[in-house]
Amino acid sequence: MRDREAGFTLIEMMVTIAVIAILASIALPSFFSEARKTKAFAEVQPIFNDLRVRLEQYLQEHGDYPLSIGEGTLHPAGTPGTTKRAMNPLPASWLDLKVRISGEDQVYCGYTWVTGKAAAGAIGTIASTAPPNGFGFTLPITAWYYLLAECDMNGDGTKFSYYFTSSVDPVILRLNEGE
Repeated sequence: MRDREAGFTLIEMMVTIAVIAILASIALPSFFSEARKTKAFAEVQPIFNDLRVRLEQYLQEHGDYPLSIGEGTLHPAGTPGTTKRAMNPLPASWLDLKVRISGEDQVYCGYTWVTGKAAAGAIGTIASTAPPNGFGFTLPITAWYYLLAECDMNGDGTKFSYYFTSSVDPVILRLNEGE
């Protein structure tokens, strides 16, 4: 009698490869989504921190926050995407705040800020100054600002990630992160 040779059959190999392919198709999109989220937040956080400090310094020096640059005015100009864009040269409004981009001056996201003056009894949300996508920002009685970053980390050009922080709450809120 012949001894049976040890090893795997072709069918066993094909089933193993199919299972690995299915697991990879499930795990890889999740991995890439997490990588996009991490990349965007790692960029947004230090820029928001610097802008927050600069806005507070401006308030201390001038008694009020600088004028808004507006939601529709992102810097760098243009639609955010999956390739980095140069932050320098900075617009005059950024230079007035004494913002300095050091080290890596290439960014994926576009940035802006909106400010408002103190007004007695002005608590509420006003459509013209409310941030997009309902971050739940309520206008305070005191002078205020919010910072907004818009990113397109998956490069589809249709759905954007938004990052938001304000003078009321320094926590960076995220919407559609990784998109």
